[in-house]
Amino acid sequence: MKSQDETLEDWCRALLQALELEGIEVDVNGVLALAGVAAHSIVRPAAPLTTFIAGFAAGLATGSGKATDTASMQAAMDVARKLAKDYAASEVPDA
Repeated sequence: MKSQDETLEDWCRALLQALELEGIEVDVNGVLALAGVAAHSIVRPAAPLTTFIAGFAAGLATGSGKATDTASMQAAMDVARKLAKDYAASEVPDA
């Protein structure tokens, strides 16, 4: 039986291939960490929404030639992570 990590890596490869994105490196742990921050800082459904929007933004940046795949994804994830943490801090009721 495959581990969760192995299953996610296999799924990621299969999805990339189906979307004709072979050769793209995906930081699975980074994406999952961002999803965790969004889920715990905002609300649980924010996890897939946040990772989708970050990926979309990274794709647009890469497609426009502004940055490499890796730099675009890292920058988008950094912005999303910071925003989620800031959002959570701003939602804390005053004592």
